[in-house]
Amino acid sequence: MAKREARKEKRTKEREKDDREELSERVVHIARTAKVVKGGRRFAFRAVVVVGDKKGRVGVGVGKAREVPDAIRKATDRARKGMVRIPLLGTTIPHSVESNFGAGKVFLKPASPGTGVIAGGGVRAVVEAAGVSDVLSKSLGSDNILNVVQATFAALQEVKDFRVEAQRRGIDPKRTAPFWYREEIQNVHAG
Repeated sequence: MAKREARKEKRTKEREKDDREELSERVVHIARTAKVVKGGRRFAFRAVVVVGDKKGRVGVGVGKAREVPDAIRKATDRARKGMVRIPLLGTTIPHSVESNFGAGKVFLKPASPGTGVIAGGGVRAVVEAAGVSDVLSKSLGSDNILNVVQATFAALQEVKDFRVEAQRRGIDPKRTAPFWYREEIQNVHAG
């Protein structure tokens, strides 16, 4: 009985190890917070971590603890649990999207291949972890890193596959595809 549990535990650890190897983790921000108590101030740390597989899955986590490594571990675990899949179109997103979180507002726009990631720190971390390598962005409103990261994550969750969106509207998918992708579709049909 004990052997079976030991084997099961070993298998679970191996699976976790495999998961950790294929995901990229990025600590975006660490903030020191203070709580005023009777004897003075009590300090704690807040970590913001982005986790992604660079193939369309991404998660954001926030962890708070008295020590930095504990905060990072908590944030990483939360980011892994909250991972979502986003539809990609080659190396970019299928359409423009704007999203808010608190006072943070982020605008993401698809870019033609070879453009690169035109984004600031928090936005860059999230889109790169998701596997987007060509995108234009603008961070509007608050420059609080936590709000910018959460707004970017929310924006990526709003992204829909252009074929699904075209079907919903009842129009030809070529009309909802980005212009450089339309050319590729026409070349495939012509060739």
